[in-house]
Amino acid sequence: MLWVVQVFAVAAALLHVGIFVMESVRFGDPKVYQGVFRVSGAELPAARPWAFNQGFYNLFLAVTTLVGVAILRTVPAAGWALVLAGCGSMLAAAVVLVAHDRRFARGAVVQGALPALTLLAAVTQL
Repeated sequence: MLWVVQVFAVAAALLHVGIFVMESVRFGDPKVYQGVFRVSGAELPAARPWAFNQGFYNLFLAVTTLVGVAILRTVPAAGWALVLAGCGSMLAAAVVLVAHDRRFARGAVVQGALPALTLLAAVTQL
């Protein structure tokens, strides 16, 4: 059932690529900064550099996870290390988000559900 881990991990990574796009590419769109991230127009100039940096952080987690999935069957030790580090960091970030501000519980669930499922599925494989 290794394929289940791989499917969840790829889905988590693709979600984080989407988050990268919102934070680093489309953050200036009011639907994104106001609707998704609850940032006011007045706060936008201060929040934009933070969001840009955070977007790349999410992209790097996605790349780490995707590389892990790609090598999981051929170099298992390295593949597992990358998948677990990438998804573990994604899940930890979701926990920090909701622990800091409960208003972001929905976002934390969206951000953390697929990495959590990946890690749960991985437990059966290790």
